[in-house]
Amino acid sequence: QVQLVESGGGLVQPGGSLRLSCAASGISFRLYVMGWYRQAPGKQRELVARISSGGSINYADSVKGRFTISRDNAKNTVDLQMNSLKPEDTAVYYCNGRFRTSDYWGQGTQVTVSS
Repeated sequence: QVQLVESGGGLVQPGGSLRLSCAASGISFRLYVMGWYRQAPGKQRELVARISSGGSINYADSVKGRFTISRDNAKNTVDLQMNSLKPEDTAVYYCNGRFRTSDYWGQGTQVTVSS
């Protein structure tokens, strides 16, 4: 059974930091492109950052220089370090794993940036 389980969301003030973590099970994690997506109310889900099996990284322009994605193939985890958070970063953040035709999602974790 495949599971992607996110943790680390919460409420933070503007300018603050949060670290999201996604623990994967039931997949050959090292083969997967792992990504973080987010969906704000009334908006489409969008890519935040992704990291390939070889370590290549892509970021959305809106988070470049503030967010850092990393993966640990030994622990089957992918993390998203979020710094200098802004109110517009408020969304449900989802972990995603893709390999060939396989495409898996976590249940999401809420991140709220507000004073």
